[in-house]
Amino acid sequence: MSKQDAHAPETPATRFLKQHSVAFSTHLYDYEAHGGTKVSSRELNVPEHAVVKTLVMEDENAAPLIVLMHGDRKVSTKELARQTGRKRVEPCAPETANRHSGYLVGGTSPFGLRKRMPIYMERTILDLPLVYINGGRRGFLVGVSPHEIMRVLQPELVSTSI
Repeated sequence: MSKQDAHAPETPATRFLKQHSVAFSTHLYDYEAHGGTKVSSRELNVPEHAVVKTLVMEDENAAPLIVLMHGDRKVSTKELARQTGRKRVEPCAPETANRHSGYLVGGTSPFGLRKRMPIYMERTILDLPLVYINGGRRGFLVGVSPHEIMRVLQPELVSTSI
């Protein structure tokens, strides 16, 4: 089922993956504040394009949503708003993102969220055989097939990378 790192933490995300029979590997690294996917990809020796960041955003009504994006790309919030039928989308303040997701910024996982939110995934993520995505704690990624992300989260696919 999962290739466990000897000291991999049990998080709401890993519990969710196990409950949904998702095969995953665990990868711990030394977290650096504001290092982002550059640091995690360097520490795991994987392309930054294969590291998927989980971004908590809000629309014009302050309704939260999750965006899954390649580590080496940015989200066009204007294009995301257009594709999702919203007037405006912008990143949440860190405290707000923490409250919505139940995770600390830098450790946000799309699995095992505190509350249900719409999830949008950059469609080109499906072109990769394996991605590394946050496992619910800073300095902890899980390796998972993007098709498994589709199966268990059923995100809406979007093309918003820049």
